Amino acid sequence: MLLHSSNPVPPDERLVTFSNPQSFEAEQFRRLRHRVEELGARRGTRVLALTSAVASDGKTLIALNLAGALAGARGARILLIDADLRCPTVATTLGLDTGGKDLLSALDAPAAQLDRTVHHIEGGTLDVLPCERSRSDAYEVLTSAAFAALLAEARRRYDFVVLDTPPVIPVPDTALLRPTVDGYLVVVSANTTPRKLVAETLNQLDPPAVLGLVFNRDDRPLFGYYRSSYSRYFRSYTRSLEA
Repeated sequence: MLLHSSNPVPPDERLVTFSNPQSFEAEQFRRLRHRVEELGARRGTRVLALTSAVASDGKTLIALNLAGALAGARGARILLIDADLRCPTVATTLGLDTGGKDLLSALDAPAAQLDRTVHHIEGGTLDVLPCERSRSDAYEVLTSAAFAALLAEARRRYDFVVLDTPPVIPVPDTALLRPTVDGYLVVVSANTTPRKLVAETLNQLDPPAVLGLVFNRDDRPLFGYYRSSYSRYFRSYTRSLEA
């Protein structure tokens, strides 16, 4: 899967499911993809919000890599939406030049028009709907009829929709999405995110809607366990995944 060659900013090298799909790190995202696909088959879970307790837990990179892994399934159509309206970073991380085509322009149209606003990632089946600029009226945007209509259209067109959403503790935005998403994946930075903040995050979200926790930056040497038998299946990838 290739990012647009005309991008003015090089994409983040930690996007392993795009740039290094045979790496051990990318394989862990395929493991996560398998869990998501199981939820889709058993419960019809198709629209997922990625969030975290606080900023800097790595939710955006997890969302991007998960979307890239999901797009690896043959024929699967995947949409990634940057719904972090206060601090959007998907376009920057991907190195996308939005050209004014983003989530807010889609919502400003008379009706949700994904075809005119999504950005297609070359070589795969992943579309991205970035957010070009921050908005202070996130509450009004995320609870609007236009946003609900856009997600309804996305649900019809795509097999899975992944939303990168704000951290839960600082702002209420992510909880506002409950009527329009099927569930939440909460990113936790291993050995960094305080347990009390994780507990508070789970309390603020609808508990039945929390699909699971995704541990990021776990420094346990899992790869060492497999090195003798399975390392030939993974290309060398020496930089640690510090999302």
